Amino acid sequence: MSQQKYQIRVAGILLAVGASLSAALAQNAPGRAVSFHKDVRPILEKRCSGCHQPAIRSGKLSLSSYAAVKSGGVAGAGFVSGKPADSPLYKTISGKSPSMPKGGPPLASKEVDTIRLWIEQGGRDDTPQPKDPISQATPPVYTRPPVVTAMTYSPDGELLAISGYREILLRKSDGSATVARLVGRSQRIESLAFSPDGKYLAAVGGNTCRFGELQIWDVAARRQVKSQEIGFDVLYGVSFSPDGKLVAFGSAEKSAYLYSVPECQQLLKFDNHSDWVFGTTFSRDGKNMVTTSRDRAIKLVEIATKNFVDDVNYQVYNGGYNAIARNPMSDEVAVGGDEGIIRYYSIYKKQARTMNREDHNLVRTYEKMPPPIYALAFSPDGAILAAGSRTGDLWLFKTGETTPYAKIKAQDGSVHTLAWHPKGGQLAVSGFDGSVRLYEMPAGKEISKFTPVPLAQQLTKSIEATGAK
Repeated sequence: MSQQKYQIRVAGILLAVGASLSAALAQNAPGRAVSFHKDVRPILEKRCSGCHQPAIRSGKLSLSSYAAVKSGGVAGAGFVSGKPADSPLYKTISGKSPSMPKGGPPLASKEVDTIRLWIEQGGRDDTPQPKDPISQATPPVYTRPPVVTAMTYSPDGELLAISGYREILLRKSDGSATVARLVGRSQRIESLAFSPDGKYLAAVGGNTCRFGELQIWDVAARRQVKSQEIGFDVLYGVSFSPDGKLVAFGSAEKSAYLYSVPECQQLLKFDNHSDWVFGTTFSRDGKNMVTTSRDRAIKLVEIATKNFVDDVNYQVYNGGYNAIARNPMSDEVAVGGDEGIIRYYSIYKKQARTMNREDHNLVRTYEKMPPPIYALAFSPDGAILAAGSRTGDLWLFKTGETTPYAKIKAQDGSVHTLAWHPKGGQLAVSGFDGSVRLYEMPAGKEISKFTPVPLAQQLTKSIEATGAK
């Protein structure tokens, strides 16, 4: 190597080392402005959020956002602006034997200094507020159909409401056209229900590990009446009371809820389940709420007193329940889940219990279908029970008979949702492949198939056809 090239190479190395040292010094310089979003938040996410996040909140403290850090937990506010020594956040991570992170190695001195400097400089929030590209004016654009997780007919049979990404699509009941697109905040719409008079449409869902949401829509006005965030995870299994004044639903946080309509005021939070609550329904007179869960339990709650009455079933079987449906003609419910077995129960006691843990409320058990079962639905007259599974199977049972009268391969991939037309002659089936299939009932003959969301290619063709630019 020539002397000149050697000198150039050494100079380059020295410049690189100098740049690194300068960056390190700047990082720890007292005068450097410390960013919550760029400097502090990553430390908290990496070392603290396992125990201090919305779903756990150890010490009633969440560190998932600036607002949560500032509000603090059982020790009071998270920090005192300009005073690290008086700030619980700093005191628990500093010193010779820091108490946090609990059960883990202490934060590096550089991380502790970063948090100290941020508090000294006032503990300012510089979290960027991103603009939401999706709204009622700019609905989602699809390149392929999303999984359909929820679907229901309006009481007059004119509309079919179908879940999309962050929206509900109102279609004509035969699927021939889109009537409206109702765009909201929840990425996942897990369940839909019309009020008995058809005035309101309730939707529950949310964003996983962020929030659950109840939406109430005015159907005629195509307007959202109320949006209520509930908890920190997705909601499931919404149902209306017979008088239309209440909605019940479950959550991934193991709770079930009762809310008023349309005010969205919480009337009851029911915490007697030990796993995700996937389904709710009401007794025919509206005096009781029924819930079911992955914990295998079916529970009965008296609404007037807000008291837990009893377990409808004994949890002696394997696998949790993903779906529940009440027979429209009786106070009896069908449940199905991981086993692939549908069980049909009276929600009220048939006889006194004994020490032997018999499942006394069990009326009948249906033939096992390919598991797990994700969707159940009774015909309006209660005569037929439809069930859909992960394998794409649709089985049709006469309610009083335990063997199916029809077994249909409805689609490739899971059947997630079923909806009966209120006149009973049509069943809508959808799920993983994103298409909706309509079946003539009771024969179970497919009569049509459509994609509920507008695809980008379809939009392009429509624009070209009209000559728009």
